Amino acid sequence: MTVSAPNPTRLTGSISGFLQVASVLGLLLLLLKAVQFYLQRQWLLKAFQQFPSPPFHWFFGHKQFEGDQEIPLFMKAVESFPSAFPRWVWGNQAYFIVYDPDYIKLILGRSGYGLLLLNGQSWFQHRRMLTPAFHYDILKPYVKTMADSVRLMLDKWEQLAAQDTSIEVFQHISLMTLDTIMKCAFSHKGSVQVDRNYNTYIQAIVDLNNLFYSRVKNIFHQNDTIYSLSSNDRLANRACQLAHDHTDGVIKMRKDQLQDEGELEKVKKKRRLDFLDILLFARTENGDSLSDRDIRAEVDTFMFAGHDTTASGLSWIFYALATHPEHQQRCREEVQSLLGDGSFITWDHLDQMPYTTMCIKEAMRLYPPAPGVVRELSKPVTFPDGRSLPKGISVMLSIYALHHNPKVWPNPEVCTRFSPTQSFIPALLRRSKKLHWETICYE
Repeated sequence: MTVSAPNPTRLTGSISGFLQVASVLGLLLLLLKAVQFYLQRQWLLKAFQQFPSPPFHWFFGHKQFEGDQEIPLFMKAVESFPSAFPRWVWGNQAYFIVYDPDYIKLILGRSGYGLLLLNGQSWFQHRRMLTPAFHYDILKPYVKTMADSVRLMLDKWEQLAAQDTSIEVFQHISLMTLDTIMKCAFSHKGSVQVDRNYNTYIQAIVDLNNLFYSRVKNIFHQNDTIYSLSSNDRLANRACQLAHDHTDGVIKMRKDQLQDEGELEKVKKKRRLDFLDILLFARTENGDSLSDRDIRAEVDTFMFAGHDTTASGLSWIFYALATHPEHQQRCREEVQSLLGDGSFITWDHLDQMPYTTMCIKEAMRLYPPAPGVVRELSKPVTFPDGRSLPKGISVMLSIYALHHNPKVWPNPEVCTRFSPTQSFIPALLRRSKKLHWETICYE
């Protein structure tokens, strides 16, 4: 038997042929991507031709809306371009920024796909299913639970304030709001503010926020393939997994509790169920229970939106309060007149604090915790002024720009609904004079 040795010439020829084929395929793929880039960009340019915008680079887009001058330059564009303008992120990626009330009303009144929203019929089914969880009869008893969580946080602040140091409040407030929603919506028995294990979840949410904005500002990270090769993608996946592990644990814990007959009887005797219990007992129109994926999606949404945006809003309220101590004092006096020196706030107190309520609402206008909402048009839209957009455009409803739009507010930085002497700087709860809010800072 003879064994033929490999032919080096043939082997070299095979490798060379493979490389040639790979090169041709690579060039074809690159050409295809270039054509797709060009066609998408031309489609966007045609869609936005009725809407002028500030000057932008053909590839880098509106680079001026980044860095320390982002907000001033953006608001200057809002003044120059009434109602809306397209903001080019890079190349063939752009958002249609809307800040006119009539435009926003029209967009919200149409079907679309957006952040924190399910699509079409699924959205309506889930919202109808969950509406009872937010009935007044359920919310009233939770005021004491919320006050307990706040008092625990303020006790920690009082100890820190005694050390004559400033306090970065966001982390503390995030734990407090997470503690509150865990108890009120997810039947949690412990205290998130005491259990250090929940710091991991809070940090995961912070990381996801930072990584999201980092990706938005990085031109090359707009491509999913390139982003998947970056360290940020690995960090984002890890943070997502930590967040999902947390919500999975909350769901599993409640399922295990409901296996106990005593706990199940307590639930059955309730006139109205908590948020998570509604999800676990819910049935679709076909009689099926919600899938684990649907349950986790709802829990993820309410766990995140229910604590993070609330924490952000409260932190900015305290920021405004710390910079205007005279209005802080007026709010404190109003609340102290109701609560005295030691009473807890109750449901009935909430409509007896007009000045504090006014200040909270105005602070929410000045510093909206969710500055923008993104939706994709599922149908063409024609605006009241006759200009239109086709299906498929990504629209960003800029809550911040709407609330600082000089077309809506003659002087956006000053409250126009009330007299200047009533001002607009808020406070939430009365607290001991030992804790001076002026010492609190928010970075």
